[in-house]
Amino acid sequence: MTKTTLKPSMRTMGALLITLSLITPASSVFIIVPGILQQAGSGAFLAMVFAAVIGVFSAFIYAELASAFPMTSGEYGIIGRVLGPAWGIVTLGVNMVANILAMSILALGISVYLKPVFPNLDPVATGIITLILATLCGILHIRTNAVVTGLFLGIEMLALGILTWLGLTHMQRGLPEIIIHPLHLGDAGLLPATPGMIGLATSVAIFAYNGYGQAVYLGEEIHNAPKRIARTIFLAFFITILTETIPVTAVLLGAPDLQSLFGASDMFGNFIAKSGGDTLNLVVSLGIALAVFNALIALVLMIARNVYSTGRDHIWSAPINRALTLVHDRFHSPWVATLVCGGIAMAFCFVDPQILLLVTATGMVAIYALLSLAALVGRRNGTTAHASYKMPLFPLVPLLALIMMAYVLYANYLDDSVGRPSLFVTVAIMIASGLYYAFVLCRRKDWRLRGPDVSN
Repeated sequence: MTKTTLKPSMRTMGALLITLSLITPASSVFIIVPGILQQAGSGAFLAMVFAAVIGVFSAFIYAELASAFPMTSGEYGIIGRVLGPAWGIVTLGVNMVANILAMSILALGISVYLKPVFPNLDPVATGIITLILATLCGILHIRTNAVVTGLFLGIEMLALGILTWLGLTHMQRGLPEIIIHPLHLGDAGLLPATPGMIGLATSVAIFAYNGYGQAVYLGEEIHNAPKRIARTIFLAFFITILTETIPVTAVLLGAPDLQSLFGASDMFGNFIAKSGGDTLNLVVSLGIALAVFNALIALVLMIARNVYSTGRDHIWSAPINRALTLVHDRFHSPWVATLVCGGIAMAFCFVDPQILLLVTATGMVAIYALLSLAALVGRRNGTTAHASYKMPLFPLVPLLALIMMAYVLYANYLDDSVGRPSLFVTVAIMIASGLYYAFVLCRRKDWRLRGPDVSN
């Protein structure tokens, strides 16, 4: 187990299946979207549409930057090479915290969907067991995981199909109603959803769609990655938008009582039980549990490769760097980095999920903003001139993305219960990462971002 390089072994379809499993549309709908509904009620439709528009711009940006730098270092490697290493390390700090905590959030959420069969499950114990299994799967060969995640992905797509069918066959209201008069659940019942609520919900919707750009983490294991990576990102993005937005819209149109829907602890489970019966709700719940597990496998795969790249870039001490870059002889996977990611996520299962959400909520928005800036600067200074894909409408796309990100961050700042604290936490992580660069990495006079083609 002494090898330190990854091996190209996938084509577009394998990378697409793993990327979609990371996004896991069913998990996003059943676990993340209820937070959007709590924030904006039926205004969730507009929030998801706005997030999809931002996503189009982000997909263009990711495609160009990832085709220029298809490396496991992902966002921090791209931003570090275009905007400078300090910004790369800042991005790394935000990304690693958000991604590893996302593993804990998903693992803690799986017990909710196993309760119809196992009503007395402890969320923490269940989450830890789930993470152990997902981590062990993550050590397997990347092609094996592509097959496994592909099978689970089919099951979760079936669950989303059932949700869509129930909504569209029990329609109670029209689409114009939820667009023109969006309602949310307040202390006095259903009240109009304000633009601020919809803006705040948009940042959560961005997180729900997030993952299509993470195909870049697989870049070193895809044949001819510079040309295939953009195609993988666009396919993953459009499939995600369709498979998340359509079921949520169907539920908003078909829910018998919006107040009951928004007030339920298990919004979509409650809707399925009322519209299709308890047996169907049980089947779908088990399907969602598998979807969450599938997402965890994909997330372990992606994050482990990102952590592996930090060892290759000599970001930590020498012994840690050597350990993180070990690649399994048989499975060609970064097995130590995989175990480290799984172990840290298990430890965070003992933290209140609301705190975990608070830490992760705005991190992705900040990274999207930095990527948009990198797209502008990369064209100007020539660092992305070799990219196999070039986005259309440049520089309009990254400029509009920056404007939208600024609005979402401003909406978060206006919310003093969740949005503003989350924004402050993200800023604190960025400052801490910047200090690490200034006082640790800068003192290593020969330190630089190395990449896959530089010997350790």
